[in-house]
Amino acid sequence: MVYVIKKDKETSAAMLRRFSRMVQQSGVLLQARKSNYYKKRVSKTAKKASALRRLKAKRERERLIKLGKIK
Repeated sequence: MVYVIKKDKETSAAMLRRFSRMVQQSGVLLQARKSNYYKKRVSKTAKKASALRRLKAKRERERLIKLGKIK
């Protein structure tokens, strides 16, 4: 946890800048952003099924293009 204590004769803006710099250097924001977009791992069978589905759709598209049904 990052915290800042106001120094003698320090303005609020200067304290805020110092706090922002400390947060950036600590990596707290980076870690929070990474955990925000965490994706669950996909099993091998699900990956294969997805790849086969994409391949089948691509072949069907190519077939319809050859037949002139779509551009």
